[in-house]
Amino acid sequence: MTANNEWLTVESLDLEAQGVAHNAEGKVVFIEGALPGEQVQVQTTRRKNNWEQAQVTAIRKESSQRVAPRCAFFGTCGGCKMQHFHVQAQVAVKQRVLEDNLWHLGKVRPERMLRPIEGPTWGYRYRARLSVRHVPKKGGVLVGFHERKSSYVADMTSCEVLPPEVSALLVPLRALVASMDARDRLPQIEVAVGEGPDGLVIALVLRHLEPLSEADAGRLRAFAAERGVQWWLQPKGPDTVHLLDEGGPLLAYRLPEFGVTMPFKPTDFTQVNHHINSVLVGRALRLLDVQPGERVIDWFCGLGNFTLPLATQAREVLGIEGSEALVQRSRENAAFNELGHKVRFEARNLFEMGPDELRVYGAAEKWLVDPPREGAFALVKALADLHQSEAGAGDVAPRRIVYVSCNPATLARDAGLLVHQAGYRCTAAGAVNMFPHTAHVESIAVFERG
Repeated sequence: MTANNEWLTVESLDLEAQGVAHNAEGKVVFIEGALPGEQVQVQTTRRKNNWEQAQVTAIRKESSQRVAPRCAFFGTCGGCKMQHFHVQAQVAVKQRVLEDNLWHLGKVRPERMLRPIEGPTWGYRYRARLSVRHVPKKGGVLVGFHERKSSYVADMTSCEVLPPEVSALLVPLRALVASMDARDRLPQIEVAVGEGPDGLVIALVLRHLEPLSEADAGRLRAFAAERGVQWWLQPKGPDTVHLLDEGGPLLAYRLPEFGVTMPFKPTDFTQVNHHINSVLVGRALRLLDVQPGERVIDWFCGLGNFTLPLATQAREVLGIEGSEALVQRSRENAAFNELGHKVRFEARNLFEMGPDELRVYGAAEKWLVDPPREGAFALVKALADLHQSEAGAGDVAPRRIVYVSCNPATLARDAGLLVHQAGYRCTAAGAVNMFPHTAHVESIAVFERG
């Protein structure tokens, strides 16, 4: 057991941005608020046989990378975990997490490490899910993220990672909800920010558990007119989302390097950091090095975030996604950008993929793989099985794969399959700081055949 007066030396950060140390008994201690290299005293908050969780109570030796958090609610709000850590040090830790996962989980060492992709560190979050609670004991309605390690809503009046225009809405939204008849039946407001011709387009999706009264609808309209936002209503699941009133600017983001505009609904999956996404798409396509005569497959294509830029370079692009509704949205985006003649979309459950199913899609010189957190195990396993079969995978295996990941552990697992069972080399990998001040690690890796 860690004594309150014991000084611990912090060795590293874990994936939750907790300091990792060992106490005098050799037990691992995960320390909230501690940074690598610091010497700290702690108060233990949880004990298990092999580890403890604790919070810092005193610092004897402070890290040179410790900085003053910019947000007044840091430490209470659970939206950020690393504002006390210099942003360049955050990126270095994420790069190390990527390298460690690739080696320890996949036994893969990239031939070269790419320079991390970085961008704005404040005001970058163009998507957010804000909880709403009417809490009379705290003076009324709260709108914001959950408190750290709690189901309570943080009593926050601003947010440094939201665009300033959205942060400025937090207090007015409190007053709006407090004035509504249904204030106890409005659990959530989802924020989605797009890029319009005259600036940002802010969409607010109100989750309501019962039909809104005419008076409440009028209050929403008055708020929209005063604040310049769009209200969308969500009475049930995501497929019930609809505009309160038709009209208003298109919600979209742009990929200017490729002349592509991507319309989206506020509940569609899009990257929270539009600037980083634009840089990421550009790097991914440069790493693929697509030639005009080549065919490319974009697995887990979403709305066409990579598919449509690829269609500006390749002879043909096939985008594959799990949802027929999402595939239809991708087709609409292709038509919107006048790229329908270069790209085709198909719906397919990519978590159930075998060698025979893989052969159906035919040969492609290049693949772009951008899966969710679960990774692309079935896809790369099918490729590995083909490679090891008597027939081989020569007729369908791409020469190059660029894999964009939001989970270094599943990337490492899939990289191990590609390198050790499918005949590929990992020629490059690097971190992507999509979520500054959080422990979330995005990355990109390149695999070459042979």
